[in-house]
Amino acid sequence: MPATDPDPRALLAASAPWLGGLLNLLPGLGTGYIYQRRWRAYWISTGLASGWALLGALQVRGAVEAEGLGQPSPIGLAGLLLLGLITATEAFLTARKARHD
Repeated sequence: MPATDPDPRALLAASAPWLGGLLNLLPGLGTGYIYQRRWRAYWISTGLASGWALLGALQVRGAVEAEGLGQPSPIGLAGLLLLGLITATEAFLTARKARHD
């Protein structure tokens, strides 16, 4: 008997919305999306977090070269925290909606 892939919507509906949201609070890791098996959302959030971190590193490098300072920017951390909050909220709401449909 051939194995069939489960319906992605059914997998999402079977996941706990609160756990998907909580796991996505770790900015850039996208573990909530892995838990929900939402690969496109995982790669998008990982790409955004990596890009943001790279921009922050380049900004610090520029400050070191220009002024000899090497302090991390609070804007970089705030951006990653904002990304974590947005992805956590989105993961929670999407899983909750899948359960109620």
